[in-house]
Amino acid sequence: MQILITNDDGINAPGLKVAYKIAKSLNHKKKGTITIIAPTTEKSGVSHSISFVRPSLIQKISSNTYALEGTPADCILAGINYVMKDKKPDLIISGVNMGRNIADDILYSGTVGAAMEGALNGIKSIAISQQYSKETYSSNNPFKCASKYGLNICKKILKDNPFSNSEFMGFYNINFPSCSTKEVKGIKICNSGKRKKATFEMVPQSNSNERNFLWVKHNKQNSQNLKKIDEYYLDKNFITISALKTDLSWKEKNKELIKIFS
Repeated sequence: MQILITNDDGINAPGLKVAYKIAKSLNHKKKGTITIIAPTTEKSGVSHSISFVRPSLIQKISSNTYALEGTPADCILAGINYVMKDKKPDLIISGVNMGRNIADDILYSGTVGAAMEGALNGIKSIAISQQYSKETYSSNNPFKCASKYGLNICKKILKDNPFSNSEFMGFYNINFPSCSTKEVKGIKICNSGKRKKATFEMVPQSNSNERNFLWVKHNKQNSQNLKKIDEYYLDKNFITISALKTDLSWKEKNKELIKIFS
């Protein structure tokens, strides 16, 4: 099995090592290689963007490990069309991200964006993220839950074969809670949540209206008060798995528009 790993935290991010260990165990006793192509620097929040107007320098770091001056989606394209062009990946693992990717956050996430690019190319893709708290962030290993449970979850996902349906262009989003491995209550398959309002805004650095620097500010807030969504379960120490798709069509609204414009 050919496995491609990327992330949005950068080539030196510790979560990349966790993803590699999962991939190595998945490939145990199987022919194939594990290739890592990750951004040279952190690319959090770049979503599914690609470097369309400039070239991306790629550098070989070690055997089957590359750093790319581009986005996570660029890394997937580099793997499919350049590094692994002779033996394209059977599986893409994006992560393990330091921080959760739930609700509206998935629309901004470079981790999720890489998995989406894999799905668009017909490759089974899994985005993996590890939620953290003040306590786990300062610990010597904030990825304990992902390390312990990630392999078995990925094994079960590999048994799922939605790609037998030619119209399916989906991928998987996994989030691990910020608790000890003993406190994990189980696994929940659920939908992604929806924030009450937009979480990002731009704020000026000074009071000048003529020339200024604008900073993107993230306003943390909970999702709408709904049960059975990713944030609800994650905060209760469940591992969450959501199947996502690349088809953004609002089919119900299109039916209404047909009536309006006919």
